[in-house]
Amino acid sequence: MRRIEHPGPVSAVRRRTVDCSIQHVQETLGPGKSLLDALADVLAASHATSAVLTLQGGSFHPFVFVMPALSPTAAHAVYFSDRREPEGKVRLERATVTVGRRDGKPWLHCHGTWHDEAGIRLGGHVLPNESLIAEPIEASIWLLNGASFEVAASPETAFTLFEPVAASDRNRPVNGPFAIAVRPNEDLCTVLVDECRTRGIASARVRGGVGSLVGAMFDDGRVVEPFVTEVFVHEGVVGPGPGGDLDARIDVSVIDYLGGLNEGRLQLGGNPVLVTFELVVEPTGFVKPETPNA
Repeated sequence: MRRIEHPGPVSAVRRRTVDCSIQHVQETLGPGKSLLDALADVLAASHATSAVLTLQGGSFHPFVFVMPALSPTAAHAVYFSDRREPEGKVRLERATVTVGRRDGKPWLHCHGTWHDEAGIRLGGHVLPNESLIAEPIEASIWLLNGASFEVAASPETAFTLFEPVAASDRNRPVNGPFAIAVRPNEDLCTVLVDECRTRGIASARVRGGVGSLVGAMFDDGRVVEPFVTEVFVHEGVVGPGPGGDLDARIDVSVIDYLGGLNEGRLQLGGNPVLVTFELVVEPTGFVKPETPNA
């Protein structure tokens, strides 16, 4: 499995999880606000500070984004491209978002795909405070209660990244959903399987899912060789595989630093995290305790 060397000290904790409860809501984000302000208003109306969600349809104008890129200095292992501002409306195809807080104020992490005014399909990392909604966007939102994604310094990567933290002791059920952030060089699917197995979870659904991988390996044998990527989850489930063992089936879009855009299902054991990956896991079934022999 490929790996990346970051400039800072490697933390002994390779994943951070926080129990929470989640509530699903469907919203239409109307035109006239930035993506950040529109989602901050939705969360404020629901008395929530954090959420994971998917977006579909609609458009932005103006629209600002960055691509994954090689780092121009030794201060980081990887970095972002210069900001890009397409002319005219950008029509959103789909995106996945983590909403949380930075310095006590709303912030979000959004990766997606879209079409520019010429119809060219592109993808990357949306700058949410500078991208203005022009036409309504449909948002499928899972509000978090009992946990929040907070921006914190990452000495290992030299970035500031979302980390799940306990927001309160209320509404954090035992054997319920959990928020998770995965550290560099940990295989995403393996981490999800191991965490579910440890918790006695037999099946689960992934909610949200924004991060980066060291290239990508799909279960159909395709390989994304360029190692700097932006990734977002379309759908994800954890459950029994063909042989009965627990498996993770995670469908993603991968945008690489050379401009490649690929979709597929991640191969278990072949997809180490590049910088971070944050998501929420919602259990749908648990391992039944063994019945003692009479």
